[in-house]
Amino acid sequence: MSNTEPGPLLAQPLQRPPAGRAAAYAGLFLLGAVVALAGALVQAAWFPGGLLLALAGAAGLFLGGSYVMGGRGGAVAPVVGWIVTVILLTTSRPEGDFLFGAGLGSYLFLLGGMALAVICATIGAGRRPGGGPARLGK
Repeated sequence: MSNTEPGPLLAQPLQRPPAGRAAAYAGLFLLGAVVALAGALVQAAWFPGGLLLALAGAAGLFLGGSYVMGGRGGAVAPVVGWIVTVILLTTSRPEGDFLFGAGLGSYLFLLGGMALAVICATIGAGRRPGGGPARLGK
C-alpha cells in the first residue's frame, strides 16, 4: 500500500526556496536595516512623535512582509535586519561616537521594536491550507 499524499509538512525534506523568493527575503532584510537606521534618527529628533513614527514604520514593515510573502518568514527577514542594525548602532566607536543616547526614547525604541517584532512575527500571516472552508455541508 503506497500513499501518494505528501504527508505532514514537518516530515518532508527541506528544500531551497526559489531564487525570486530568496531575493525577496534578502530585500526584506535590507529594508529592515534601512527602517532601523531611519527610525534611530527619527525617534531622537522628534520625541515622542518620532518614536511613534519609527515604531509604526517598523510594525508596518514586519506585518507587511509577512502578508506579502504569505508566511511568517516574511516577518522574520526584516526583523533580523532591524535587530542586527539596531544592535550595531548601539555600540560606541573608539572615538566616543554613538547614535543612541542613554534616554527614555532610545530604550523605548529598542524594547518597543523588539516587542513589535515578536508580535508581528507571531500574528503575521501563517501558512494556510489550500482546502476549502472548514465548515462541512456548505
